[in-house]
Amino acid sequence: MLAQTDNPFTVDPWAFVPHPEVWLLVAFLTGAYVYMVRVIGPKAVAPGESPVSRRNIRAFTAAMLILWVSSDWPIHDISEDYLYWVHMFQHMALSFFVPPLALIATPAWLLRTIVGQGAGYRMLKRFCHPVVAGVLFNGVAMLTHIPLLVNASVGDGFWNGALHYGLHVAVVVASLLMWMPVIGPIEEFRIGVPGKMIYLFLQSVVPTVPAAWLTFAEGSVYNAYETPIRLWGISVTSDQQLAGAVMKLVGGMYLWAIVIYIFATQFAKGFGTRQDLRRPVEPPLTTEDVERAFAASAPVTEDR
Repeated sequence: MLAQTDNPFTVDPWAFVPHPEVWLLVAFLTGAYVYMVRVIGPKAVAPGESPVSRRNIRAFTAAMLILWVSSDWPIHDISEDYLYWVHMFQHMALSFFVPPLALIATPAWLLRTIVGQGAGYRMLKRFCHPVVAGVLFNGVAMLTHIPLLVNASVGDGFWNGALHYGLHVAVVVASLLMWMPVIGPIEEFRIGVPGKMIYLFLQSVVPTVPAAWLTFAEGSVYNAYETPIRLWGISVTSDQQLAGAVMKLVGGMYLWAIVIYIFATQFAKGFGTRQDLRRPVEPPLTTEDVERAFAASAPVTEDR
């Protein structure tokens, strides 16, 4: 929470507020990743093979950086106390940016080591089914827009804070499951290229409902954000409309861009060559070629 006084107009929205729980989380995840790569990794891969690639390391670094920035001061405090559109942007980061980067950062041997080959593997496979994962992801997205939960999660009490972080955990977990059929490290959990395109397009359709509700709602939807301090002069109505735009336009355009990228890299690859009607230029046939072909053929025998 941001530093406050008895007079709401003396609140400094930019007052630094430490969040050691965020620092500890990022430090724990980083330490666990380094331990798994350096200690477990060499035993899980073939001799001489590197446990991780540079792509894995870059993705992990980006995931931790986005997780830290979106969960720490000032984004966390502004999103919790002042502007709901910043809160929406925070959720976009935790659902559309951090999870796919985390999956790219995770080599197959690491996830298989964590889930094993028994009940954990079967449970993960069940929840990673596109229908199940899609329903869970959109269900959590709808749940996190219920006014009662939103108002309670940004309160000042201990349980309010616990609910706030609990909802964030639910968003990240549901998003990891949603992204698993698209870019998960376990190959048998992924779906085909056409399925990925349809799947991601559908994920952009359901958020239209809460986005439209926020955009066209009359009055304040979330009482917790109806504060006398209007950061950057943004009104409550404009704040809600911006939140709806972030949810629909930013999230939708992001998913559509991925769909276009998948199409361009998979279906459009070599399209110009396949559509070229010109016959390829072949070298002229020489006497040496004919003699070589006769020499390589078997002699003809007549049946008596």
